[in-house]
Amino acid sequence: MQSIGIIGVGSYLPEAIISNAEIGHGAGVTDEWIVRKTGIRERRRAAPHEATSDLAVAAAQRALDSAGLTAEQLAYVVVATSTPDHPQPATAALVQHRIGAHRAAAFDVNAVCSGFVYALKTVEKLLAGAADGEPRHGLVIGADIYSRILDYTDRRTAALFGDGAGATVLGPVAPGLGLRQISLVSRGDAHRLIEVTAGGSRRPPSTQTLTDGDHYFRMDGRGVRGFVTRTLPYEIGRLLRHAEVRPDAVQHFVPHQANGIMLAELWPDLGLHRAALHLTLERYANTGAASVPITLAEMNRKGAAAPGDLVVLAAFGGGMSLGIALLNWSMDTREDALGAHPAVPHLLTAGDRVGPLAP
Repeated sequence: MQSIGIIGVGSYLPEAIISNAEIGHGAGVTDEWIVRKTGIRERRRAAPHEATSDLAVAAAQRALDSAGLTAEQLAYVVVATSTPDHPQPATAALVQHRIGAHRAAAFDVNAVCSGFVYALKTVEKLLAGAADGEPRHGLVIGADIYSRILDYTDRRTAALFGDGAGATVLGPVAPGLGLRQISLVSRGDAHRLIEVTAGGSRRPPSTQTLTDGDHYFRMDGRGVRGFVTRTLPYEIGRLLRHAEVRPDAVQHFVPHQANGIMLAELWPDLGLHRAALHLTLERYANTGAASVPITLAEMNRKGAAAPGDLVVLAAFGGGMSLGIALLNWSMDTREDALGAHPAVPHLLTAGDRVGPLAP
């Protein structure tokens, strides 16, 4: 089968920068408390006129420019999001229309913060199995606007999230490059750890659900931390064993940007001792399904990865869900790549790793 890899990356972050002081005032916590608990210093917030599809379109256009492709060359447009523009139609259909991807099939994937990796595997398999003469390029976007579903009096969640979008273009790459193995895991028995309980068919919107705040995002932080701590090291090790790759051969680790302190504590258990840990959460916080592709775009813009470098992506989120991908980087990094918002976050390298996030 044709090797499929990432050939373009892009991201979009809204202009409004929201400080810890602004968030902390309503939640009854300080900037120092937020940094100590999360490693987050600020986040972006979508403008009132911006919806998830707006962020996704901007990231998509930058990814297409990075790949040197037009939207007409796409076979698929897939948006990973848990904050869609509307319950229906799919946000991907709106993106497809606006970027002019008239030949592409468009659909959404909702695996919450793991959605980008779930969508990555879906599109990779579709492209690898394409018949001769069929388009072999796909657009995978992670986009979320969590600012619309947060209770800003809840200190457990108010400081954690930001808004943003990241996109990748997938297409044929040379043998030895591209996506090698992707593992998807779901633990539905733990679905109550992360939830928005109202607004769907089980509990439709009503005056009562609004009064009770049941349309807000809720999370059992301790339970989530326990799930990630138990599951992530095991699943990364399992994927690498199946791929016959030694952990010390991995050169880059791009995790979901959930909580910097949790990642710092977890890092020694992952066994990726020679890898660079790439983090963007200090400036962007947790952008949901967008966090991995946003960080990939920053990694590319900084020239941190060379073609052939081994990269592990790891995302985890509601469901509970987990997605891990192993790939050989397939882009020639260019300083002029249109992959990032002009404001550049701190990007950790192999030299400093988690130092700035130590509790």
